[in-house]
Parts: sequence; structure tokens; C-alpha cells
Amino acid sequence: MPQVSNFILVASTCAEGQTEATLVHHLQSFGTGDVDEIMKDYTENSVLITPDGALRGLDEIRPLFEKLTGEILPPGSDFEMLQQVIEGEIAYIAWNAESANYNIPLGTDTFLIRDGKILTQTFAGQVLPKE
Repeated sequence: MPQVSNFILVASTCAEGQTEATLVHHLQSFGTGDVDEIMKDYTENSVLITPDGALRGLDEIRPLFEKLTGEILPPGSDFEMLQQVIEGEIAYIAWNAESANYNIPLGTDTFLIRDGKILTQTFAGQVLPKE
């Protein structure tokens, strides 16, 4: 029986390591505004759920990141990670950010990551345009 427990622990640790590596890649790519690299974290079957509805697949997800990195939070924007939790294939982040044109006092994302790909992501944030 201890072998089964060890296997479960190792499998969980491997999943968390892969989840963390994918999340780090995603955040670094977002920070540099590299939409092509961001999109490598998704598949045609990925779903990104926002307050405006669900985006499915690469063709629907890409325009969101083009707008986010080009207009709302371009490279050089201030970004502060408030919380990061990783449990197996699930990652949760809470953050705030500010750019020349927008203030986001609170944003949250939850990710389901498997085999190095974001299968499902939820995003919610208070995105306030500056006047």
C-alpha cells in the first residue's frame, strides 16, 4: 500500500510542476506582449470564460490577448501578483495592474492545465478606463 501512496504523491507533484511551468510561461509571455507565445499555451479545444461569455479555440481566444497586450496592459504595465495557488492541474491567481490607459484594481484567473496546455481558463476583473 505505501507504493500506491508514493505514486499518488509523485503524480500530484509532477502535475503541479507542469501546471506551474505552464503558468510561468503564460505570465512571462503576457508580460512581454508576445501573443504567439501566449497562444502556445492553448489548443483548439481550449475554453476561456470571461464576463462577456466563453471563447472557444485559438481563433476566438487570440483577439482577446491581442487587445489585452496591445491596448489594455501592454508591455511595461505595472502588474502585482496578490495570490497564486496551484493544486494539481488547477492554478488560481489574483492580481492587480495598471497601464497608461487602464486601472485593474482586482483581476482573477483560474486555469485547468493538463499536459502543458491550458484547457479551461476563467477570468474576471474590474477593468477601469482612465480619463
